[in-house]
Amino acid sequence: MSEAVASKQTGRQIKKDNPALQLAGKIALYIVLTGVALFTLIPFVWMISSSLKLDREVFAYPMKWIPETFRWENYMLIWQKVPLLTYFKNTAFIAIVVTFLQTLTSSFAAYAFAKLNFKGRDVLFLAYIATIAVPWQAYMLPQFIMMRSMGLYDTLWAMVVLQAFSAFGVFLMRQFYQGVPTELCEAARIDGLSEYGIWARIMLPLSKAAIATLVIFTFVGTWNDYMGPMIYLTRDVNKTIQVGLRRFIQENSSDYHLIMAASLCSLLPVSVVFLCLQKYFIEGIATSGLKG
Repeated sequence: MSEAVASKQTGRQIKKDNPALQLAGKIALYIVLTGVALFTLIPFVWMISSSLKLDREVFAYPMKWIPETFRWENYMLIWQKVPLLTYFKNTAFIAIVVTFLQTLTSSFAAYAFAKLNFKGRDVLFLAYIATIAVPWQAYMLPQFIMMRSMGLYDTLWAMVVLQAFSAFGVFLMRQFYQGVPTELCEAARIDGLSEYGIWARIMLPLSKAAIATLVIFTFVGTWNDYMGPMIYLTRDVNKTIQVGLRRFIQENSSDYHLIMAASLCSLLPVSVVFLCLQKYFIEGIATSGLKG
């Protein structure tokens, strides 16, 4: 056993003393990671390529990754087939409002659970977080009855109300807030700052990484939601992009080039949000959930 430990330590020492070996290891690691990243991008490259072809060229063999003639008019046709602009507007409204409300409510509740002392705090937090384990199918029917009794059925606000609160968001933000020194809050209270002031002036500026992570998760999840809008939104004027894409595929099942073009357009908002917040994303994942 001691010989094996000594052998490992010797190997590590050789690596430390040999910069060339360290450089070779890093290069090999980067090559492997680059290869894996390129492999995962193949479906997206095929989607882009197919969206710029004629339908008969999509499944042509041998496959041509670069079309002989770029059919940019495909991106004009998709807006004429179904009211995609309406679907985009509805989805953008729901995603933006839900993301804002979830970030607001989750950060408020997380601050209370992390920095305020009140009776039954930990029990209440555990009970709230336990709802994550409850399958959506278990409370789907009560939610539907509630939305209908409130007069929100077949309105965009039904989706907003149902998704304005998130137990996962509270958990994520609370774990991050617990990493902020409590002494900062106590000093602010001594200086006469209210709890809302502490939350706005101290906690929020320090939690950009966690907020960015929550924004990405919430926006992507809301944008890609299919079952919720399928159940609660019936009129065509209220449907979202995911339901609209389903209708588009049903009506244009043989036009694969148009389907690829419409699918690519639906991915653009999510990609933009992720690219804008990606510098905070890794930091948020690394720092949230480690303490508490």
